[in-house]
Amino acid sequence: MALRPGRCYRKVHRPYTRQSSRRPRKGYIKGVPKPKISSFEMGKKGDYDKVLYLISKRNVQIRHNALESSRIGVVQTMEKNIGKGATFFFKIRVYPHHVLRENALATGAGADRYQQGMKQSFGKPISTAAQVSAGQKLMEVRVNEANVKLAKKALKQANYKLPTPCSITIEDMKKQ
Repeated sequence: MALRPGRCYRKVHRPYTRQSSRRPRKGYIKGVPKPKISSFEMGKKGDYDKVLYLISKRNVQIRHNALESSRIGVVQTMEKNIGKGATFFFKIRVYPHHVLRENALATGAGADRYQQGMKQSFGKPISTAAQVSAGQKLMEVRVNEANVKLAKKALKQANYKLPTPCSITIEDMKKQ
């Protein structure tokens, strides 16, 4: 079955999604899916001049596949233009903890004969999402002075794949 559109899960809700690791029978969510994000940190750690942050402007839920898509966009843009030497450091600063559920409804001929409808409609876990508040830093890229323009372009590419408008801020690493 295909993914539902991101707008179905964009609003921040706090449903009762208990996950119990010590007593699994007490948990309502059975089998939380793993996030698709392959790595949260990429590049080389070291001394850089500038750090760029992608900051959310709204309270929103961001699904793990959107975070992975934006990560791939940033890394590809940086590696294509800088080269494989990787003179940058990239980090995703949010983690998709929140479990998204779906009460899948059958469609087609005869669906009404074997479907429960909204009776016991708690739903099955389909995905995970990161709950982000306004002003929270989503991603960071550390670069030298020469590559600031490129890093800004890469974060702008990542912004297109996220369900919220974002701003980009540049700070000096020496102040930190």
